[in-house]
Order: sequence, then structure tokens, then C-alpha cells
Amino acid sequence: MASPILTALRVLWTRTLQERSSRWTRPQLERHQQERCAALRRFAADHSPFYKRFHSGLANCPLQELPILTKANLVENFDNLVTDPSIHLTDLEQYLKQDPAPILFNNRYVVLATSGSTGRRGIFLFNEKEWISAVASITRPLAWAGISRPFAKPPRSALIASKTPWHYSARIGVTLATRLLPSLRLDAAEPVATIVRRLNEWQPENLAGYPSVLRQLAEEQIAGRLHLRLRNAAASAEVLTEETKRRVQQAWGVRVFDTYGATEYSPIAAECIHGRKHLFEDGAIIEIVDEKGREVPLGEAGDRILLTVFNRTTQPLIRYEISDMVRAVADDCPCGRPFRVIEAVEGRTEDVLYFERRDRANDPIAIHPNVFHQALELVPASGWQVVQEDSGLSVRITGLKDSTICPQLEESLRRLLEAQGALAPAVRVAHVGALERGATGKAPLILSRAKSKRSMSVR
Repeated sequence: MASPILTALRVLWTRTLQERSSRWTRPQLERHQQERCAALRRFAADHSPFYKRFHSGLANCPLQELPILTKANLVENFDNLVTDPSIHLTDLEQYLKQDPAPILFNNRYVVLATSGSTGRRGIFLFNEKEWISAVASITRPLAWAGISRPFAKPPRSALIASKTPWHYSARIGVTLATRLLPSLRLDAAEPVATIVRRLNEWQPENLAGYPSVLRQLAEEQIAGRLHLRLRNAAASAEVLTEETKRRVQQAWGVRVFDTYGATEYSPIAAECIHGRKHLFEDGAIIEIVDEKGREVPLGEAGDRILLTVFNRTTQPLIRYEISDMVRAVADDCPCGRPFRVIEAVEGRTEDVLYFERRDRANDPIAIHPNVFHQALELVPASGWQVVQEDSGLSVRITGLKDSTICPQLEESLRRLLEAQGALAPAVRVAHVGALERGATGKAPLILSRAKSKRSMSVR
């Protein structure tokens, strides 16, 4: 890789080139997608033994008729899917165990890995050109929100996310770490008091982090322990709730700009200055589909999305499945971008919890995460987390103003589940000092540890 300053300049120039698509018409965008998708399919068929077999006989078929690539497919066929025959999954696993790991794998590739929160860890590689493009893309939401302006002096910023070396945010931070971009990076897993102290010392104008962390910091600002004068706030990597938006607005008088992404392709969507969340369709074809892989109508939430990423030739991703529930809407945005607008990212399908039915029918009833959002977002607290176990539901709440309401919440949640048709399990609400966070520092709102969809105990 080049020097940090040269890399930062390349990133800024690449972002400028990428942003030209914001002025395209929809037909121009669709023509670009068709051309890039066709080139990617040809390259994968010629250089990836896996895709040659996986797409055998389908060269002339529309994209929507190709088989879906799952994470299991990716992991099980890793060595044959990548287009560099010197890359082997076993070597990558060993590379990720090194402490500290070398900056590049085989002196050539940036390596990222997911936390495995959905049951299986994914590993993703980028050559230099691919990585510059990825870093440039991840900075585009700053321009969309009006935070980043060409040739303007960069404001002091702070990012609170994961410092795990193989996590996306950590690698982005290493790549952009120059005096040109003054920033403070903090680990989301650190105690809140430590984060507050470091932020008070640094005094950033821009603050970005996981929504669960922003919510806690807003409470600290309101309580008078944090003393920041923010111009901008940004969130990513977790579901951004309406209550978190409200508390950030109350604490600093700014709106939270939300970015939706994944290690496999980031960003997937981001808010423009008008508050609409647009899909980044110039770098990928993004299909919103139901559980059978069929495209869902506008306004209807899909069960998952399928990504076909154009500029990833080391590890081609064609109709790659991510289990996020997304809803696209017909909305002409005043910003003029040709990209589709999504109304909501409703979490992963893994966030849907299953319970026995009150009518004792054989099939379990699915409870959407929005049910818990509606019940818990109005609780006067700094955060919450629902954990499903075989013994029942455990609800953890931080910063609770009045812990005597816990029994009332337990009864309220039981009644809410019964109203949905579920046979209510045992519910335990507890005031805790901190929420459970995964390896990358994220605090998921919904966790399921039940061994089966029908193993919930009832009271």
C-alpha cells in the first residue's frame, strides 16, 4: 500500500469519481448496472472454478435466475470461489489469529471478517484497487449529509466502534489515519465513563458510532457529565431507533445521519440531506426478495437482500445473501439521486423470535422485532436488550431511572406477546450496568439463544 497521505488523496479522488453517479438519470444507472454485472459474470466464469460450476449453463440467463450464494456456500467453497489460486481459507484463518496480524495478507490483500453473530464467520479480501474503492465508498455518506466538503478544513471527529483488527471500521481507521484527518478512535466495548473522559478531552465536532453507544452518550450529555458541542452525528452497524434519534436531538440539537452497510458491501444505503435513505446502486445490484428469492413489491418488507457487487474480482459476490429485512418505497427525493429509497431496515431475520402459540397449533408464531421496539423504546432508560433462552425471555435495561417498574414491564411484555397470539414465556426484566456486546463491540437489541423455535418455557 502507498503512504497514508497518498492513500487518503487517492480515496478522495476515487470518491469524487464515484459521486458522479449521483447526477445520473435512472436509465443511465440501469445501463451502468447491466454493463458492470455482465462484465463481473464473465470474469467470474473465466477465473473462479466455483462460479464456472455454480453458473454452468446459465451464462445467458437473467441475473434473477441465477442461484443464490449463501454464506455457507461461500465458506464451504472458499478456495475455489476466489480468483487467486494462492489464497486458501486455512491460511487466512491462521493469519487472523496472529497478534498483531500483518497489515496485508500475502503482502497484497486487506482481510476483513465478520463477527459470526449469525452463526458462521465470513472472511472477505480486497486487493489494493478494491480496497481504495471500498474506503472511498464508505466516506460518501459524509458528503451526502453535507458533513464533508472538498478543500474544507476537516473538523475534529470521533468514531466509536470496534478496534478489532479484522473489523471494517478498524481497517478504515488504519487506512485513513493521517494528520489531514484529525480523528479519535475509541472501542465501543470500553466503559462509558472512559469514553466520556476521552471525548471531553478531544472535543470532537463530528461523532459517529453504534446507535447503542450514541444513546448512552446522549444520556451522559443530558446528565451533564459529557460536554460536547457537536455539529454532526452519524450512526451505523445497528438498528437506529426513533428514541435514539430523539435523545441525540435533545442532547446536541443535531440530527443523526444513519448509514446501513455490511462487511460484504458497505455502505448499502445512507441518508441524504433530506433524510431519505438511498441504496448505493452504482456499486452493486441490490435485490430485495422474499424467503423464496422472489423480488418483493415496493412498500413491502423483504426477508433478505441479495448483493451482486461490481468491483470485487478477487472474491466475486454474485447474488450473495444477507438476511436483512428491508423495505423499498416509491419516493422521488428532492436530492435528485437516481437510487431507490428504502423506508426501513428492520433488522435481520435472525432477530425474529419464535414462540409457541396460545391456540397450541403445531407451527410456532413469529414475533417481529418491532413488537419489542414499541414496548421498550418509551422506557426511561439509556438502552435495552432482549435475550431469548429456553427458560424464557431476559430483558436487560441500562440507565433505568426507576428500577421499581421492572415487574410492571414484565407483565406488560407478557400481555403484549399474548396479544400477538403467543403463549407467553417467563419474562425477567433486570437493570444492568452494561449491555452484552459481541466481538466487534456491537450491542444487538435482540438475541436468540433458544435451542429450537418451540423450546420456550411458559410460566
